[in-house]
Amino acid sequence: MTDKLVYLDHNATTPLHPEVMQTLKEAMEIFGNPSSMHSFGRIARQQVEQARANVASLLGALPEEIVFVGSGSEGNNTVLSILSCPSKCCAYGEIHGPDIVTTAIEHPCVLDTTRCLQDRGAHVAFIGVDQYGKINFDALDKALTKKIGVVSVMTANNEIGTLQDIKRIAALCHERGALFHTDAVQAFGKIPMNVRDLDIDFLTLSGHKIYGPKGIGALYVRRKAPFLPLIHGGHQERGLRGGTESVPLIVGIGKAAEIARKYLPGYHAKVRLLRDWLERGILDSIPDTELNGHPTQRLSNTTNITFRGLESEALLLLLDQEGICASTGSACLADSDEPSHVLQAMKPDGNSLRQMIRFSLGLSNENSEVQESVALVRKCVAMLAS
Repeated sequence: MTDKLVYLDHNATTPLHPEVMQTLKEAMEIFGNPSSMHSFGRIARQQVEQARANVASLLGALPEEIVFVGSGSEGNNTVLSILSCPSKCCAYGEIHGPDIVTTAIEHPCVLDTTRCLQDRGAHVAFIGVDQYGKINFDALDKALTKKIGVVSVMTANNEIGTLQDIKRIAALCHERGALFHTDAVQAFGKIPMNVRDLDIDFLTLSGHKIYGPKGIGALYVRRKAPFLPLIHGGHQERGLRGGTESVPLIVGIGKAAEIARKYLPGYHAKVRLLRDWLERGILDSIPDTELNGHPTQRLSNTTNITFRGLESEALLLLLDQEGICASTGSACLADSDEPSHVLQAMKPDGNSLRQMIRFSLGLSNENSEVQESVALVRKCVAMLAS
């Protein structure tokens, strides 16, 4: 067992950055309501708007295009639920059509929402992916009929890390008159993203994936894009999301975004090197292992590996006993008995859907941890195989 726990589950959540922790402590003293006109309210409002500017800056967006929400799931639900109401209810603009296109490997909050909308009468097309998790563009092209209102495709998959060609997808959607939304929760703060260059209409992000607090996310809404609030009942967030703003959490995500701007230029080189050492150490030394996801077009921190013949849950428990914190995939489905829907879509004929482990690294990981992790993975696999 390691002398200390090795955290290799950064796609589930990241630890609070020390500067964010300090900022949160200070922000807890800002008790004013940002909607109040007196001094305490103005102080709170100033902090909220600074955080909004920080998030916008990391995306290449305008501050007024950022709406703070309670989570990435709320942001995704908000965009997709626009289709459940008449377009005349939208804050501005009109929706081209009532139907949705998404992929078979989206996060559960997107898949469950679209299935719910199906029950309400919306037509949803689920586009397949290839063996690496890349979207099938021929199928997407055929699905884009005149009735499509929104296309939702995640930038980076949370289980395998595969990156989609978001700019190409957005261009195709706009060519056919559809709006484009991307769940960028896993990509934000890990790869450079500019919503203007990518021509995105809606983008979702979350604070706790970028060393910020849980319980806070943000939604990018392009100016003049059709929009309908999911939560009504107040004029907060310019009428786009009711409810008194959580000033400390908003300040926290703003600080995390500010820090991400500083570390992002060197993030890829630092984290990818560690990931590659971990990945090669496992694949080269343990028989019957296989990489899941695209070999190159994926997040630099993520590796998803199949251990053939071994139940992933058993291996995960042994790793935990040895001090290695990893996962079998999405934390949102940790208590589910179902195999990964992502691997099912990639390998429909596969018989090893319950035999994979996701390792996702972060800024705090070190070379010594990676080397020790490889040795402990080998030890645990040998124990299960004996």
